[in-house]
Amino acid sequence: MKRTFLALTLVATSFALVWAAEDDGFVPLFNGKDTTGWHLRNPTGHNSWMVDKGVLKNTVNKGEHGNDLVTDQKFQNFTVKYEYLVPDNSNSGFYLRGRHEIQILGDFASGATSLGGNGAIYNFKTADKFVSKPGDQWQTAEATIIGDKITVVLNGVKIHDNVECRKATGSQLDDNVDQPGAIFLQGDHGTVWFRNLRIKELK
Repeated sequence: MKRTFLALTLVATSFALVWAAEDDGFVPLFNGKDTTGWHLRNPTGHNSWMVDKGVLKNTVNKGEHGNDLVTDQKFQNFTVKYEYLVPDNSNSGFYLRGRHEIQILGDFASGATSLGGNGAIYNFKTADKFVSKPGDQWQTAEATIIGDKITVVLNGVKIHDNVECRKATGSQLDDNVDQPGAIFLQGDHGTVWFRNLRIKELK
């Protein structure tokens, strides 16, 4: 009887976790199988992206140029969650609305924040704290943009809090900063892996 009760409890707990995941309002940006819903920024350029065991991998060897990956859908106000692994000294970026870059950099050895450092709003504002992880560890990020305000939590630490950013930060898709825009993953600078990309649109 105890075993039956325990089994039923485990099943109920499992269903509760599934329901909670479905009810939190986040939807996947990446299906874990292929790049459906995404396109290359430069369709005639080299495709450096592949999917392997639920991970979206961009591999750029020395002397090569990769390609940025852009969502087909555009978004206005939202919270996006993602995990990334960036090797030491490698360089990438996660763009909100295709215009505001949250920098991705393998800079653990530096021990210091900078305008071009990991988690910075690139070339606009440094992260409030240095929380980068080594290049062999996954990092977690959550970014929210509402109007012209950006908040970012990196590896569980809030590093930007309602930062007003009224301009594009470089390599943007366009300059229409007050309009809906795509998510894009910078792929032309260096190797980077992503997983568990999810987005929740906000009113």
